[in-house]
Amino acid sequence: FTGSAFGSAAIWQYESLKSRVQTYFEEARADWLDKIRPQKRGDFRKQVNSWWNNLTEGQRAVTGIIAANVFVFCLWRLPGMRRIMFTYFTSDPSSRALCSPMLLSTFSHFSLFHMAANMYVLWSFSSSIVSLLGCEQFIAVYLSAGVISTFVSYVAKMATGRFEPSLGASGAIMTVLAAVCTKMPEAKLAIIFLPMFTFTAGNALKAIIAFDTAGLALGWRLFDHAAHLGGALFGMWYVTYGHELIWKNREPLVKAWHEMRTKNTGKGGG
Repeated sequence: FTGSAFGSAAIWQYESLKSRVQTYFEEARADWLDKIRPQKRGDFRKQVNSWWNNLTEGQRAVTGIIAANVFVFCLWRLPGMRRIMFTYFTSDPSSRALCSPMLLSTFSHFSLFHMAANMYVLWSFSSSIVSLLGCEQFIAVYLSAGVISTFVSYVAKMATGRFEPSLGASGAIMTVLAAVCTKMPEAKLAIIFLPMFTFTAGNALKAIIAFDTAGLALGWRLFDHAAHLGGALFGMWYVTYGHELIWKNREPLVKAWHEMRTKNTGKGGG
């Protein structure tokens, strides 16, 4: 799954860059026509476009993720969907569905507070992580983090014999948080309800890892501490080594995709 995620992200980046070049003059012409064309007042579409254009690239990247989490949260409210939600949107190594919940549970929250807290953290770190990785690479890392953190949770549950369902985006978000804190350890952070107390990102990451390590060792059931640790360790590893090993070696795949696209375009006479 992670190989497919990064491969798709590399092709997505190629197609996105190609599309930007092809549409550059079309957008310039559209902007010129907007200036000479009578403007409609109170146009809802223009208001939405204005809001969208004022977002950072990172905020635009996580908007779809947040929308998916909200949609799945609404599905939990439907009584007829409960059995399906428990089967496919919670992760449990004793369940009859093992693979798909590793990803789907990453977008699943039963509690409104749980979802709101996770999405707030994701939104807060979105600009930083996308500035580090770019939109396409970030999506690949986020999806991979969800699967990897769930896999670590599976291993911990099998080792301890505690088979209980887990859900939530915390593991993937821990990857985002750990990646940013590793690359920018001196950045200042604050708690949402206590903004007067600030601390460095490096110290925050150490405290989170220590807390989840203690929770895993002592058998706390407040959170899925194994998933948190798996996500954090993956984020630290990726920005330290993974980016060089995976993303910077995508050229052969992109080259093969380019040759295939060029060949198909030539056959079509375009």
